[in-house]
Amino acid sequence: MSTTLTLDGFVRWLESFRARIDEQTAYLTELDSAIGDADHGSNMARGMAAVMTKVGESPAATADELFKTVGMTLVTSVGGASGPLYGTFFLRVGMAAGPVSECDAAALAAALRAGLEGVVARGKAEAGDKTMFDALSPALDAMDAAVAAGASLEEATAAARDAAATGRDATEPLVARKGRASYLGERSAGHLDPGATSTALLFEALAEVTAA
Repeated sequence: MSTTLTLDGFVRWLESFRARIDEQTAYLTELDSAIGDADHGSNMARGMAAVMTKVGESPAATADELFKTVGMTLVTSVGGASGPLYGTFFLRVGMAAGPVSECDAAALAAALRAGLEGVVARGKAEAGDKTMFDALSPALDAMDAAVAAGASLEEATAAARDAAATGRDATEPLVARKGRASYLGERSAGHLDPGATSTALLFEALAEVTAA
């Protein structure tokens, strides 16, 4: 069992996330059609395709270099709120990880936490607003708790995956307080948040890679 996620592992994480987005593009768009602009799936698919093209063209030597490429590509290629939010997330992850070629569970958790802080700074979201925060924050709380308890990298990312899924599901009854969905008021209840749903896919991909 690996105790670190290497640079190759980070790239495989991105590839796995891209594959999940591709598989779920129609579903994410369906979710977004109910409470948003019906473009979350297509935007994320386009963005992750652009990311993997860039990553393939210019292989990074360090985590900060890799995630800067990811973040900037998402910011420039994805419309709506998703590009700036996911872009900021990955930019902050890279800045926190630094010029390294691998991260252990604690370092990865810290880098992902910095990504969350970037999302909050950009979107001003809080728990219960019905946004990606509602999957992202519980995932990192669970990961931090697992790391503090001495969990392995695989165990910590599995805990994050499960908490992200729980957070995603918990957005269904919420009334949106941020973004386009907030314009619907009470009508936004009864639908999963698309951003929280794609965030859960991000942690599914991470757990898959660390378990391999």
